[in-house]
Amino acid sequence: MRARSEIGISLVELDEVARAVIDEAGAKSSFLHYQPHFAPSPFPGVICASVNDVVVHGIPDGYRLREGDLVSIDCGAHVDGWHGDSAISFTVGEPRPEDLTLIETTGRALAAGIDVARVGGRLGDISHAVGRIGRQAGYGIPADFGGHGVGRAMHEGPPVPNEGRPGHGPRLHAGMVIAIEPMFMAGGRDGYRMGRDGWALHTRDGSRAAHMEHTIAITDDGPRILTAP
Repeated sequence: MRARSEIGISLVELDEVARAVIDEAGAKSSFLHYQPHFAPSPFPGVICASVNDVVVHGIPDGYRLREGDLVSIDCGAHVDGWHGDSAISFTVGEPRPEDLTLIETTGRALAAGIDVARVGGRLGDISHAVGRIGRQAGYGIPADFGGHGVGRAMHEGPPVPNEGRPGHGPRLHAGMVIAIEPMFMAGGRDGYRMGRDGWALHTRDGSRAAHMEHTIAITDDGPRILTAP
């Protein structure tokens, strides 16, 4: 997705590229036709393509990427009944310095969350590590969206919020598999609004957003990133 995201390409064309990659791997999309409780219709693509003020869940459509766009691509697939979920954020063309800072900070928050995902810790340790970095940078965090367990289904328990109290929540044990996914909004406000399609989550103040995600396994030897290239 990153390699093919050039100025002028449409989001639906990127979705077609992702479909080909998934098919060639002998996998199946976790996103296509998925319909959570809040959505008015099944999701029509294999990627979420969120541009600029769209935080997450952007439907790939005819929009063509422009100079300076901030793009977040979220993709999930399953092989032999096991799911993986991952997201990246990047810029197209000449980037805005503030966008690069937003993306870098979101990546640092993801790394911090992964680093504390260790046997014997608590789920709140992960949430606190992520949220602390976002708040220190002055970013907003959408409270109702975050990471989740992953396994035989793309979304399983437990939920993994992007803010929390260290030392609280379920205890982490070897064999747990979770998706950690920081979502930061540059405007500093936590408010968001749902798009007309019932899927895309927009920043309420129109500021830009970034989203990063890895699926990890918690092991006796520390966290193992399952979706790293």
